[in-house]
Amino acid sequence: MINISTTLIYNGTILTMNADNEVYSPGYVYIQHDHIVETGAWPLEEGSVRHRLEADRKIDAGGKAVIPGLINGHTHLFQTFLRGVSDDHPLSEWLRQVIWPGSLAMEAEDFYLAALIGCIENLKSGATYIMDHHYIHTYEENTENVLRAMVESGIRGHLARGGVDLSYEPRLREEEDVIFERTAALLDRWQGEGTGRIEIAMGPLNLYGCSRPFLERAAKFSRDRNLITHIHVAETRDQIDNTLSRFGLRNLELVEAVGMLGPRTQVVHGIWLDDGELELLAQHQASVIHCPVSNMYLASGVARVPEMRKAGINVALGTDGPGSNNCQDNLEVLKFTACLHKVYHLDSTMLPPMEVLEMGTRGGAKAMGREKDLGSLEPGKKADIVIIDMQKAHIAPIHRYSSALVYNANGNDVHTVLVNGQIVVEAGRCTLVDEEEIIRHAQARVNRLREKLMNRYPVYSVRS
Repeated sequence: MINISTTLIYNGTILTMNADNEVYSPGYVYIQHDHIVETGAWPLEEGSVRHRLEADRKIDAGGKAVIPGLINGHTHLFQTFLRGVSDDHPLSEWLRQVIWPGSLAMEAEDFYLAALIGCIENLKSGATYIMDHHYIHTYEENTENVLRAMVESGIRGHLARGGVDLSYEPRLREEEDVIFERTAALLDRWQGEGTGRIEIAMGPLNLYGCSRPFLERAAKFSRDRNLITHIHVAETRDQIDNTLSRFGLRNLELVEAVGMLGPRTQVVHGIWLDDGELELLAQHQASVIHCPVSNMYLASGVARVPEMRKAGINVALGTDGPGSNNCQDNLEVLKFTACLHKVYHLDSTMLPPMEVLEMGTRGGAKAMGREKDLGSLEPGKKADIVIIDMQKAHIAPIHRYSSALVYNANGNDVHTVLVNGQIVVEAGRCTLVDEEEIIRHAQARVNRLREKLMNRYPVYSVRS
């Protein structure tokens, strides 16, 4: 095997996504091992240092855009096995008819295969980093199988160990002590695995499924270990009514009251937040993970993203799980983000392309506490890079690359992906796993899953 220590990506349009949103067209990125050393204009000026031209590996990005890896701030990888079962339910019925029965019928091997396909899909649609909110613990191996898939695929990311101790589907509840014991065990076993690519977060699933003592303990657990806390908040109107009736507090007011709100907090969705709650977000420097496709799919509502950004609140983007999207196309999310807010506000000037790209890159990096080494193409940052083929009939000819990326490109246009300086997607194919064999095996398992469920849950018997 050839030892690759230096890589030169050249001749492409480089969208650095740095603080000045510099673009080099054409430009280059020079990499040593797992980090970026230089970016700049191409071709090199006369007398420039020759070692760039003598790199171990050279990637000609002519006709392509080169961007920092997108960060998928919220997904549920296991739902790869449940996508498209039924597309016409509000959140509560979707959970009861599709997600709960499907997840309860899945076996430990299914969680590994579902996660592996989910990681492949994320990488091939431009996400080098994912936050997987995993909350199905029907088999002890489930969570480790998801983490094993993340390591094997080559992706970077967090697993937020989800759990509920109170309401929700009874068969998915856990004892409070069990949740914290198993989260601590994951930290001991998996934190820093995959050459530092894997991290563990605290992930209480939602507010309506958790008791106040559990939420308070989760907040302390996260603070003591300096963990991200990742939690669904204010996704539907009913969730606001739930916490008001139980505690006399709105959703985010409860998050603050239990000591959970801070710079390491990720508020997922945050659709039904009022003015006071937006002030709390800004005051505590928490991040919001905006999932526009899921919010539209489930008709949950529209988050106040332009107002959040105006207030200085960090907003990152997520696909949400494949059960409510139905895919995890991270480039597609860019277009939906822009279009949703333009039509909702009846204002075509809302969220221009560079702002959307900022949320998908720097916004995600900040939410993960990784703004110092991820989110832009700058010297010293990790070599998590996506190269997108722009010479296609649905994209070219191009006036502005930022516009073409947001409004034209989709996951099928991703050509090459590097994570930690390693090529994990090349010419549109994953390099570390056998996609065809994984998909074949997964389809056989899903066919078996449908057979187990179709008599009791009609949505699993419908074929068209």
